[in-house]
Amino acid sequence: MKAQDTPAPAPAPACSIPPLEQASIVARLPHDPLAFTQGLLWHDGALFESVGQTGRSEVRRVDPATGKISARRAIPRQQFAEGLALIGDELVQLTWTSGIAHRYAVRNLRPRGSFRYTGEGWGLTTLGDRLVRSDGSDVLTFHAPADFAETARIAVRLGDRKLIELNELEAIDGAIYANVWMQPAIVAIDPTTGCVTRRIDLSALVAEIGLTDEDSVLNGIAWDAQHRRLFVTGKYWPTLFEIALR
Repeated sequence: MKAQDTPAPAPAPACSIPPLEQASIVARLPHDPLAFTQGLLWHDGALFESVGQTGRSEVRRVDPATGKISARRAIPRQQFAEGLALIGDELVQLTWTSGIAHRYAVRNLRPRGSFRYTGEGWGLTTLGDRLVRSDGSDVLTFHAPADFAETARIAVRLGDRKLIELNELEAIDGAIYANVWMQPAIVAIDPTTGCVTRRIDLSALVAEIGLTDEDSVLNGIAWDAQHRRLFVTGKYWPTLFEIALR
């Protein structure tokens, strides 16, 4: 086929701007105020958390009722931990700029090796049989769980504009929920079109926490699929909130 005969890419589907929804607080649970939360997920009655900062990065299993750490595993001191996801019986933890994803047995956090990838790592979640990564841009990248090979990309848009700085991710009922760095809200993304389909205002939670450190932003979404409970927290937040969407 000649270059001039190459078909033009299909136009992106039109995205509307969903209304801003309010969330109500169901419960408040303790959270380690020294945890720089980068990744959060719920599994088998426990929270698993990726905690960042150079020299202090680790993965943890946490008792949600007490906030106590029941198991932990540090990563090399020069690396900065980011998003966390569960695929099968294995946790996968991103690093910010090292291009390394650490793998652990979810049962005991025993290391199982690592994957390599190109670009930054911010958030990570599991959608069906694929892992989905954010990198601080408007793009979500899909990876094969066996070797972390890139399989697809999608650009995320709010209305007709790119939505950048997508951060921590969580898959809920077929949609990808995301923190947006420095914003007091989470968004739901259609993984087929890239359109933002929901916006949830959590500014009341941010105000309640009342932290003035610019790094202490909303970050961390965990979904208890069995009991259909949604939890959110932030970096250095002393509280894990269970919320309900109206």
